[in-house]
Amino acid sequence: MSEDFRTELLSGVSALPQADWDALVAATPGSTPFQRHAWLSALETTGCVGSGTGWQPVVVALRDGSGGVAAACALYVKAHSYGEYVFDWAWAQAYDDHGLAYYPKLILAVPFTPVTGAKLLGRSPEARRRLLREVLRVARRSGFSSFHALFLTAEESAWYTAEGLAARTTLQFHWRNPASEGAPSWTDFDAFLAGLRHDKRKKIRQEQRQVRDAGVTFRTLHGAAIGTDDWAFFVRCYETTYALHGSTPYLNLDFFQSIGATLPEHCLLLVASRGEQPVASALVMLDPAARTAYGRYWGAVESVPALHFDACYYQPIGWCLDHGYVRFEGGAQGEHKMARGLQPVETTSAHWLAHPRFAQAVDAYLQRETHAVAAHGEDLRERLPFRREPS
Repeated sequence: MSEDFRTELLSGVSALPQADWDALVAATPGSTPFQRHAWLSALETTGCVGSGTGWQPVVVALRDGSGGVAAACALYVKAHSYGEYVFDWAWAQAYDDHGLAYYPKLILAVPFTPVTGAKLLGRSPEARRRLLREVLRVARRSGFSSFHALFLTAEESAWYTAEGLAARTTLQFHWRNPASEGAPSWTDFDAFLAGLRHDKRKKIRQEQRQVRDAGVTFRTLHGAAIGTDDWAFFVRCYETTYALHGSTPYLNLDFFQSIGATLPEHCLLLVASRGEQPVASALVMLDPAARTAYGRYWGAVESVPALHFDACYYQPIGWCLDHGYVRFEGGAQGEHKMARGLQPVETTSAHWLAHPRFAQAVDAYLQRETHAVAAHGEDLRERLPFRREPS
């Protein structure tokens, strides 16, 4: 007999007690640190999402007969498509060309975070699937052009497909230690390099030599060792890099200081210095339970050849090897990451469009795109940089 739930709509994650939310995170297979109350509520309280950002949070929660929270998820009403990393700009343009409004749309995702993980949080599979149906009901009855669930686990992807949503596949590039699949482990960074083809190994050593010859060294700061000045320098680097690309950063110093205080065990900061002067910094988020590291943000205040590759790939991979982590996710896109030992990995999303003819057109497009992405992934795997592919 199915359990009765009462649906509640809230103005954000901050509207629910942290203990209630994090209990759902802990009970949900495949959840990540980016679903923690501290992360999502910090986005709200520091103004990174909310009024004026194009990301308006809406939480759908299910309460059981005793009033307890049985399931919940963080949705966002979007006024644009920035910060999602599953690109639908062409769909929005097609709507506009036909005199239709694509925005606002509704998405289920962690803002600015292209990380696969469970996003329907619940204390049981039944509660999570009921939550999914409630989310779709909200999307269909609230006048949104569309609903998009991004970077899904295989379990959640199958649930959306069963509900009739169109599936989309994209590629990311991740590093993994063969130990993650039961094969002999790389013991250190030199062992990892030894597993690469000669030309790739030589290139990485050349790039690291460029950084060392420039007089640059690295400090690694974890958790409470990251001080106020370290966060301030990191944000200076982060903002400088965005400015050089003519963009506005999504996050601010208050946000980073907040997660540093509330999620210290998940924060790893790499600081590059030339002599006594810091010149660059990279933030890696950690999931100790899954032994996974996520390359998130980086920036530099001084140009040093090859420093980006060292700070964002080689140093994090070396740290993972030294600390028993088996996977490093390098973020969205970037086939250049393959030359650094990262491998193509498929990610999935699910999509519903209210307009029937556009829904048919997008579904047909996604079927073609899925075949093309699969073929491209196979081609990339044929060109992996390893002397022999880890298995």
